[in-house]
Amino acid sequence: MNVPFACLSGLASLALAFGCASCGIGGPASPPRQAQRVLYQWYDDGGPGKVSIRISIPDQIAQIERGGREIGWCYVATGKEGHSTAAGTYTITEKIEDKYSNRYGWIEDEFGNIVDDDAKSSDRVPAGMIYVAAPMPYWMRITSYGIGMHGGYIPEPGKPASHGCIRLPKEFVPILFETVNLGTPVTISHQKSGHSPALESPPPQPFEGNTRVISTRPLTPAERPRPDPIQTSSWPT
Repeated sequence: MNVPFACLSGLASLALAFGCASCGIGGPASPPRQAQRVLYQWYDDGGPGKVSIRISIPDQIAQIERGGREIGWCYVATGKEGHSTAAGTYTITEKIEDKYSNRYGWIEDEFGNIVDDDAKSSDRVPAGMIYVAAPMPYWMRITSYGIGMHGGYIPEPGKPASHGCIRLPKEFVPILFETVNLGTPVTISHQKSGHSPALESPPPQPFEGNTRVISTRPLTPAERPRPDPIQTSSWPT
């Protein structure tokens, strides 16, 4: 049986279209992007009531309340093993927007490379190197012996990481700094917060290279490829 060339062309085009629908063109698609951990949320209603802070050491989460209702939360990083943060009831006694530690920092060589990222101010500094005090932006003191809340790096949300202070996410700490006052109560406990932090949905995956999904459903008759009008002749019988 002889098959018209135009029919072959149409079938080939249709097969190509369905092939594009299932696997795309131009190689494998990029791997899906993973959801990221949300470090904080803020939903202050600006209503009545005094602000208070509750910090859960097991969860490494701070919950901020105003008049008994939660207005925000964030991950924190309290003291790691050997530098644990003591549970207790405190108040904010000092606020300094631009502060540096007088105990901890790091040592840099002459090119600015960090050669010791966990140095103390009392450590001997090798010749040609310098000691750099650790920044503690938006400092909020809660003890007389140098413990407070401030902006800092949280390497693993949910795990302690500091030398005893309470690190807060860098993007969030200015908000809290402006919200609290001297005398704001801060409670640190070994009780779980009961809070379930959210995961941020991964961002939409952009078009990369020539990978493209053509269709995810069967083509309608109107969408099916038509024969090239130039190729209308048939094979001779």
